[in-house]
Amino acid sequence: MRLIFAGTPEFAAAALKALIAAGHDIALVLTQPDRPAGRGMQLKPSAVKTLALQHGLAVAQPLGLKDAAIQAALREIGADSMIVAAYGLILPQAVLDIPRLGCLNIHASLLPRWRGAAPIHRAILAGDAETGITIMQMDAGLDTGAMLLRQSLPISADDTAQTLHDKLAALGATSIVEALDALAQGRLPALAQDAAQATYAAKISKEEARIDWQKSAAELARAIRAYNPAPGAFCLRAGETLKLWATQTSGEHGTPGTVLAADKDGIVVACGSGALRIHELQRAGGKRLSAAQFLAGAPIAPGELWS
Repeated sequence: MRLIFAGTPEFAAAALKALIAAGHDIALVLTQPDRPAGRGMQLKPSAVKTLALQHGLAVAQPLGLKDAAIQAALREIGADSMIVAAYGLILPQAVLDIPRLGCLNIHASLLPRWRGAAPIHRAILAGDAETGITIMQMDAGLDTGAMLLRQSLPISADDTAQTLHDKLAALGATSIVEALDALAQGRLPALAQDAAQATYAAKISKEEARIDWQKSAAELARAIRAYNPAPGAFCLRAGETLKLWATQTSGEHGTPGTVLAADKDGIVVACGSGALRIHELQRAGGKRLSAAQFLAGAPIAPGELWS
C-alpha cells in the first residue's frame, strides 16, 4: 500500500521498521520537530526521523496539521492510508478524510480501556493482568474510533513501563502489518467501542510519582514499576530525593515511612499495609545502586522516617 506514516518515539519506529520490511510504499513520514536533549541540550531527531532518513524516506516535521498548504501536500500524495503511532499531534478531520482507507492508529491498550496518553503506565498502576494493542480507525474523538484488530498479552509481575513498552512496540509492529494485509483483502471488519467500558489514561506527571507511604506495599510496588524509567518513583530522606527502581513486597509492619531494616538484602520501609523491600535506588545526581552498594556509602539506621 501507499502510506503516510506519522509517529515520533521508539514505539512508533518499531512499526515503521515493520512496514518498510513488509514492502509498503512509505511516501512520507511525519514526525515531531527535533527537540533539545541531553546535558548539552543539543537538538536531537526523533527515533522515527532517524529511521526514516536511514531508509531514504521523505520526512516532514510540521508544528501542526491545520494549515491548508500542508493538507494540500498530504492530499497530493494519494495515500491509501495514514498510519499513526504516538505522533504527538492532533489530526484534524480534514486530514483524517484524506487517505482512501482513512487513518489507522496503533494504540497500546485493549480499547476501550485506557484511552489517552499513558496507557502502559496506567495498566501497570491499576494492576491489570493483561494489556495489548488495538489497531483503530481514527475519528475526531480521543481514541474513540472503531476497532479493527486487537491483540493481547499478559502483564508479568516484574514488568516495568519500559519492558512492557518494548513488548507492545513489537506487538504493535506485527499487528499493523497484519491489519493492512487484511484491509487490502477486504476482511477487516470494524467493531464499535463500548463507551460505557472506557477508561482514561491521563498523562503521567512528576508529582504523582512521589511515594505516599500510607498506600499499601502492593500499590507502591506497582507504582515503582509503572514509573520506571520515567519519571521515576521517588521519596525524601532527610530532605534528599531518592529514586526507587526495584522493590518487592514484604510482610513486615510498622509506621508508614519508617525504615524497619537495612542490610545487604535490601532496605525495608513500612507502608500503610505491609512493607517494601528496596533492592535498587538512586541519590539525586548519582547512579543507580543496589541496596548493598548504597548502604556502603550512606548507612541507614532502622527507625529513620522517610517521606
